[in-house]
Amino acid sequence: MIVWASPLGGYPRSRVVRRVLRDYERGLLSSGELDRVVGEASSLIIGSQLSSGLAYVVDGMVDWHDIFRPFTESWLNVTASGLLRYFDNNFFYRIPVFTEKPEAGKLVWAPRVRRYAPLAEPSGFKIVLPGPVTFTSMSVNKSGYSNEELAEAIAKLLADEVKAAVEAGASMVQIDEPVLTDPDATRDEALLAVELVNTIVASAGQAKTVLALYFDVPGSGVYDVILNAKSNCISLDVVDAPERALKLVEAKGFSGHCGVLGLINSRTIYDDPLDKLVELALKVARGSKLEEVGVTTSTWLDLIPYGYSLRKTYLLGFLASKVSERV
Repeated sequence: MIVWASPLGGYPRSRVVRRVLRDYERGLLSSGELDRVVGEASSLIIGSQLSSGLAYVVDGMVDWHDIFRPFTESWLNVTASGLLRYFDNNFFYRIPVFTEKPEAGKLVWAPRVRRYAPLAEPSGFKIVLPGPVTFTSMSVNKSGYSNEELAEAIAKLLADEVKAAVEAGASMVQIDEPVLTDPDATRDEALLAVELVNTIVASAGQAKTVLALYFDVPGSGVYDVILNAKSNCISLDVVDAPERALKLVEAKGFSGHCGVLGLINSRTIYDDPLDKLVELALKVARGSKLEEVGVTTSTWLDLIPYGYSLRKTYLLGFLASKVSERV
């Protein structure tokens, strides 16, 4: 059994990065100085992942205000509006407002991949995208088109993002669809999400692809649909509701996908019970007869302070090594 580790997504900002971003927004700092500080901070975050033995690393996305903003600022016919809580977290995002179907502007990920992927060696470099259905459901649609048509347009732009990023050197593509874990998520939403995720996956070439679901465990009917995704892996937030997660995977498995298990709790600053998590990972992996297991965080690490995020990174790598020793 292959075992690897990767954080689910972005990291929090250090004190220095927060100060520099505030100074830049006030006009006290040049874009060049901001770029230098962000680059240094991203390099440190990549280094912490490498030293922890993670197989796929992220650049930390410390200059991202939220998962949607880089795209709303880069595409045409969409703007960022007022603040809204992101699911049930103490974290806010600016609501994307679509006034027409979005059109391509500048690429978000390809320039970042060219900048940071060389620093990730020998690990792979991962990019993270908001899924089209989550993007649409968290937005205001004033385009005149249906939400389904808007999601399709978003998927096409994200597919172009993926193609360019993989050509630039990305080796893993993660598509986040946390809206599918909502208790009110419907089978129709899942069908649309899987169809559009498959569109994006088709543009990923040889890169490993992950459909990531977090903040809760999807319902049984929704998960049945999710298992039709053509991504290499499906990522589940196991630690948030371990009993329901175990029940789901024991009944349904991963249907030939690599299983990525969100085991390190990124919603708390406290150390995780690694011995219990090793047993949980082995129970899932053996019960589902997985040939490949990814270990990740329960959600993005930007929900906790910077210092604790680095500690969680170390624990993630240590957990993966302990699981690997037991398989």
